Amino acid sequence: MRRDRKDRDANSQGQNHRPYTKYPDVVKTNERLETYYNALLELPEEESKAFWDALKRELPNSFRFCGSKGHALAVKRLLQTRYIPEITKIAQHDGQPVTPPEPVPWYPDNLAWWMTTPKNVIRKFPPFASFQKFLVSETSVGNISRQEVVSMIPPLLMDLKPGMTALDLCAAPGSKAAQLVEMIHRGEEARLHKVMQSFTGEDTRVAKDDPEEEEAAKLEADPSDDGRATGLMIANDMDYKRSHMLIHQLKRLSSPNLIVTNHDATLFPQLRIPNPADPAKNAYLKFDRILADVPCSGDGTLRKNVNMWKDWSPGNALGLHTTQVRILVRALQLLKVGGRVVYSTCSMNPVENESVVAAAIERCCGQDKVEIVDCSDRLPLLKRADGMKKWKVMDKSGRMWNTWQEVEEYTKSTEDGVAPGRLVETMFPPTEGDCVDLPLERCMRVYSHMQDTGGFFITVLHKKAEFKAKPEAAAKQAVHTNGVKRPREDAAGEDQEAKRSKTEGGDVKGEPEVITSVTDTAMPDNEEETIKLEEEVKATLSAPVEEPKPEAAAEEIKTDAPAEDVKPAAPAADQAMPDADATPSTSTAQTPAASTPAATQPAPKRRPDGPFEEPFKYLSPDNDVIKDVTRFYGISPRFPTDRYMVRNAMGEPAKAIYYTSALVRDLLTLNEGRGGKFIHGGVKMFVKQDAPSAEVCRWRIQSEGMPILHGYVGEDRVVTLTDKETLRKLLVEMFPKISGDLWQGLGEIGERVRDIGMGCCVLRVEPDGSDPDFAERMALPLWKSFQSLNLMLPKEDRAAMLLRIFNDTTPLINITQVNGAKKSREEEGKTEKVEDAAKVEDGAEAVKVEEGAAEQQPEVAPAAVAE
Repeated sequence: MRRDRKDRDANSQGQNHRPYTKYPDVVKTNERLETYYNALLELPEEESKAFWDALKRELPNSFRFCGSKGHALAVKRLLQTRYIPEITKIAQHDGQPVTPPEPVPWYPDNLAWWMTTPKNVIRKFPPFASFQKFLVSETSVGNISRQEVVSMIPPLLMDLKPGMTALDLCAAPGSKAAQLVEMIHRGEEARLHKVMQSFTGEDTRVAKDDPEEEEAAKLEADPSDDGRATGLMIANDMDYKRSHMLIHQLKRLSSPNLIVTNHDATLFPQLRIPNPADPAKNAYLKFDRILADVPCSGDGTLRKNVNMWKDWSPGNALGLHTTQVRILVRALQLLKVGGRVVYSTCSMNPVENESVVAAAIERCCGQDKVEIVDCSDRLPLLKRADGMKKWKVMDKSGRMWNTWQEVEEYTKSTEDGVAPGRLVETMFPPTEGDCVDLPLERCMRVYSHMQDTGGFFITVLHKKAEFKAKPEAAAKQAVHTNGVKRPREDAAGEDQEAKRSKTEGGDVKGEPEVITSVTDTAMPDNEEETIKLEEEVKATLSAPVEEPKPEAAAEEIKTDAPAEDVKPAAPAADQAMPDADATPSTSTAQTPAASTPAATQPAPKRRPDGPFEEPFKYLSPDNDVIKDVTRFYGISPRFPTDRYMVRNAMGEPAKAIYYTSALVRDLLTLNEGRGGKFIHGGVKMFVKQDAPSAEVCRWRIQSEGMPILHGYVGEDRVVTLTDKETLRKLLVEMFPKISGDLWQGLGEIGERVRDIGMGCCVLRVEPDGSDPDFAERMALPLWKSFQSLNLMLPKEDRAAMLLRIFNDTTPLINITQVNGAKKSREEEGKTEKVEDAAKVEDGAEAVKVEEGAAEQQPEVAPAAVAE
């Protein structure tokens, strides 16, 4: 093994190394692609040239400031005041002007930016290098999202307000879902300040020049939970591995109102909710807003996915059409009357766009039930084109068809009566029924040449009344007028070519799209029908798949995770386990255990191709651990104690305690063991921590839960900091000493941290407002031991905060490790058998805190661990 490693090292240094091979640039031409869109769009010659030239240019880099609006504006201000002026000084490069990053003109509050600067310029000039470091740092901690500009549009058209319930049916990788989570929490911080003002005396700070923010900050905007956000965001993706990408992206927002699920979007189940009017009768969740950003052929992404120039085929879109219709119909079924669905694709093909909208509205009983919303007055600076009312369809062979009637005539003239591959009637403009006069021009098309973006399609639908969805008509899916069955169909009645499109060219967002659904069936309108349909799907699949039964406790289920990525099964809750920080975003099992007593509940079964998912178990307010943390931190009775949850079958705190909103609690509890594939929910609030004595609470507050809890913590566990340099010292130095007179080195907080009891406390940062770079109020977890302090933040958070507030890239100093190295040099050759308790706690145990218990942000791993 060592020899192999040595050989690899030698190769990496140039010995026996293959010469660098420069691959030829992708040829950005495709005859069928150009023929189809030239015939489809019929642009004037000059505009057509601009259209194709734009598609062949590299896409500008774009990013969005995220999180709460106040925080996003604070980070944006740094870009404008610290980095833009320095970049602007670079007049030109190779005779070309250098353009600094600019705000996207149509995005609200200038919170989205883009830049067209070539990479060789970024590498050459120090101001760009500093800006790049800022981008990477803030992205790593979740303050900036690297997101394509056009993908920011759909959430802005959803009109999502605090208190609403929202569903993103095809959410991975999660950038749009993150926008929706932010909307759910809009104004929450200001509302909480208003509620707390009566017993804390804290001033309310709201942007008085922002009418929208002022409105969201009113208690009336979300009044039922003392200012806390009561809305719900469910982010769903059918691909299990991609759903963990969602968790990694969304958990940085620290939302207790978020659930991540793993369902086929065409069969997303009805979820039970409490029924106050009649508790004995089932009630099911209907959503206020749903985003259906469906799997698509993705030819609007030609600028960033250059291989699509050679891979584009009309069959990619044709094979996805039926699935897209099913997803949109399901979205409309799950929607409340009066709610809205936003349907979007990164495709320019009407087969995936206008035809899907028309087909879905027809199946949902027409315009009396569902209407297209006119959004021409929204985002007025965004350049767009109207949706198409007439279009042509290119079949797999490249032949163009104007109407379905042409296809039928051709089919009659063939010897075997087989229609051209993959064509179905709903791909064409409607010619009969209620949808003939459908105002498809209200749909929104964005082309690359209009505003230097990718291509995108967006439609907003409004549900006017409930409906019973019509079944898919078999004759319209595969018309063969002389009664001859079409070839290449499997046992489920699905065209094998369509399946191949789903797996080869389907979802440009990442993993191949594999849809398991049936045809000729009305979409279910309630939970019982959903479960029945899921069973029918399983029975008709050609390959056997073990799926969970609704009544099963924790059955084995299929996952796309490769076997080599699977870690061993999680240990029992009472065994020693790795730090829980690595687990909630990395679990790869799917079905929560049934709601049975812990003592009799069967152990979750390991799937043949992966580990299991730990269930969600809520703790009683009378639980000893909950009473202990409430007493130790002096938590106000105003903070609810019935929303704490753990992730293990025993239902007892082992490594971490989570907190959720009331609605998330009800959903996870009422739907446990009913086939719901919940894989993430809640914010980690407390983490178990070794403590030096029994009087010290062994549960420290996690940084992601601190913004939720800190306002309710008693003053006995609060340290207030106002001096900027004191914060810098705590950020740079891990475990600064406070024993003896060393506490004086911590300035204003020295005396306070000397006298406060050991254990976790709240460091409340209260700037006086005199320094614009140090103006944002924060609450951070601080751990006090016998001899030292430690700010319980991940290293990347420390580094990002140093750069953001101090423009400082000083390496972090671990005082414990420095002292340990010095001691080793002094006592080399000696063997220490025993250390006193103070040194153990402040040395080895402190290092353990810093390396293990201090919050880390691990990359997504495939296995769950019981917590």
